[in-house]
Amino acid sequence: MSMAVVGLVAGMALGFAGYFGGFGAFVLVAALGAIGFVAGRFLDGDIEPGDLFRGRDRGDRRR
Repeated sequence: MSMAVVGLVAGMALGFAGYFGGFGAFVLVAALGAIGFVAGRFLDGDIEPGDLFRGRDRGDRRR
């Protein structure tokens, strides 16, 4: 499935949630979608768990 179709489906889901459930449902669907996206990227092997929780190296800090 192309990314355009995935974006279309996500947009439609958010639209329906916003229309029928109000702003709270819209935010809930958006948050769960973001969590699902991160979980999917993790399961595909695109990101590591440490990438989300590891701080920057001291050499990268701007002064």
